[in-house]
Amino acid sequence: MIPDPSQRFPLPHAHRTVFLKPHVTAPNIEVGDYTYADDPDDATAFEARNVLYAFGPEKLIIGKFCAIAAGTRFIMAGANHATSGVSTFPFTIFGGTWAEETMDIITSIPSKGDTVVGNDVWFGYNTLIMPGVTIGDGAIIATGAVVTADVPPYTIVGGNPATVVKQRYPDADVARLLRAAWWDWPVELVTENVRAIMGGTRPRSSASPCTTGCWRTDQRRNRFRGVSIDHFWHAVQSGTHRHPERCR
Repeated sequence: MIPDPSQRFPLPHAHRTVFLKPHVTAPNIEVGDYTYADDPDDATAFEARNVLYAFGPEKLIIGKFCAIAAGTRFIMAGANHATSGVSTFPFTIFGGTWAEETMDIITSIPSKGDTVVGNDVWFGYNTLIMPGVTIGDGAIIATGAVVTADVPPYTIVGGNPATVVKQRYPDADVARLLRAAWWDWPVELVTENVRAIMGGTRPRSSASPCTTGCWRTDQRRNRFRGVSIDHFWHAVQSGTHRHPERCR
């Protein structure tokens, strides 16, 4: 069975875990399929508890297949205070004459832009993402990290402020993975190759290589067709965006 991305609670007995896309209603928050949040208190309150100061036009855009641990917070641009004057106190928010006299100061604060998260990003417990950063596909944000700058694809960052711990793969392999963009494959193809995607190994079966370089089981066993990780790399190394060829 393949999980349905429109399900609010993909784990029937664990409401602490939710697919975010069905829960998002704010026009300035976009979330891709299968991205989930885990929170033992109330994962359904992601918009209110985890996206803070979203007062302006800036968007939070999160891709597909991201894992967001409890305590992750996205600080949006509305949190910024004016720093050009003597005081950083936000007089404007209290209304009345204070707002009338200072509204132009607040509205002239330069925007940091949208916060953009790629696909297949893992956020550890209690991470904090500051306004306007871009986090690349396949990145890992370590527990407690405070992300103040862009994170390259397939890079692990940690600390406050977050710095690069290491790149997960060599540059050439990162480029191949980005060309493959497995998160954009049809979910049926992802499912066929979930073992290769998650573990870097060929599908679990009594498989033997076929002439096209992919793997297939005995035809009596549901005519399973998949691709080995070697064929996966071979396919994406060519630089095409096509899905790996399957046995016919």
